[in-house]
Amino acid sequence: MAALQASSLAIPSSSSSGCHLKRMITASIQLPKPSKLSLVDPSAAMTKKLVEELRTRNGYAFAEPLQMDVAQKDRVLEPCLSPTSSIDTTTKLYAILEAVEDRVEMHDNIGEQRDNWNELLLNSVNMMTLTATTTAAMAVATPAPSLRACSALLFTAATGMSLVMSKIQPSQLAEEQRNASRLFKQLQSEIKSMLALQSPTESDVKETMEKVQAHERPYPLPLLGAMLEKFPTKFEPAAWWPRVSNNHRQSRGCKTVTNTERNGWSEDLEVEMKAIVQVLKSKDKQDYLRLGNLALKLNKMLAVSAPLLAGIAAAGSAFGGSTAMTVAAIAGTMAAITNSFEHGGQVGMVVEMYRNCAGFFDLMEETIEATLEESDYSKRENGEMFEMKVAMKLGRSLSQLRDLARKSMASCIEGNEVDEFGSKLF
Repeated sequence: MAALQASSLAIPSSSSSGCHLKRMITASIQLPKPSKLSLVDPSAAMTKKLVEELRTRNGYAFAEPLQMDVAQKDRVLEPCLSPTSSIDTTTKLYAILEAVEDRVEMHDNIGEQRDNWNELLLNSVNMMTLTATTTAAMAVATPAPSLRACSALLFTAATGMSLVMSKIQPSQLAEEQRNASRLFKQLQSEIKSMLALQSPTESDVKETMEKVQAHERPYPLPLLGAMLEKFPTKFEPAAWWPRVSNNHRQSRGCKTVTNTERNGWSEDLEVEMKAIVQVLKSKDKQDYLRLGNLALKLNKMLAVSAPLLAGIAAAGSAFGGSTAMTVAAIAGTMAAITNSFEHGGQVGMVVEMYRNCAGFFDLMEETIEATLEESDYSKRENGEMFEMKVAMKLGRSLSQLRDLARKSMASCIEGNEVDEFGSKLF
């Protein structure tokens, strides 16, 4: 008989009275007799019996991994390798990420270049127009053929450059590139979050590539053959997202849903989202469509007026005579003023800004409606997270968003119009 005694094992614990409690643990193990052949490892038996006694006494609980056999231990410690398909998918996403980062750099550079175009062309056209106007005024007082020829030549060059500026609208081109750079940066952040927090699949790769292509359509890089129509017959919002079915268009958060019956959604939240959509339709989107149409009409008028006035001035200078030169001087002055208002005021940039803002509200409306039409709550994004995202995109807090929804519902009941816009950002 061998006795193994473990004493003076003290486990201190703090209490309000500052006393310490000492626990004495005594383990007695019966070893097999030497004369008998035992097939059990003595050390393993001792450890197992000691653990069992410690678990039964004093309330200590040890996890089951302490009792695993060698095979289980090796299996747990074996490294968990990703399958080949997952590695390939991650590699594809990294390749798309590199392309998106390159797009950001390209749009930044080209946007800065086209902004410089607007400044340089505007200054050049105005300097030529004002110089030709001064020359025409001098030709009225001193009828010299050389003055008339210089004035006619300068007015003709100014007319041609003004036509080019009115056609391509450099300020609008620069705004397109700024919007494209911002959207590609958002996509870049989404891909990085996907790689860091989720296990990407082939559907994620396909969806990301569709987003890249959708971003390129409303904001093309080249001018020849791909430039957007600057004076369309109808003003329409920009669309930079893929047009897909409701089942395929789902947010990133749908893949990690909680084990709840409605995934954070309630009937009140659905009614609130429908009321928000109604406000965005009737107030924000309609207002930006109205302003966009006004800006487009103004831009059309200025784009025609500036080259026309410069052409009249060039024709007056070519005909000669004091009356014709006077008309040329007046038309040249008006052409410089019109050109400065159109391109110095960047009316084309304002048109593009309204187009992008109307597209933003169109996207919000489509996203909310597609989410509410999804009958399977497990495929929706978490309701509380979705509500927070909508509030942040509209520049509101959650309480302000709910107040807006209550006003919208009250206006539908009373037949009145909501007295505020949905977005507080722009």
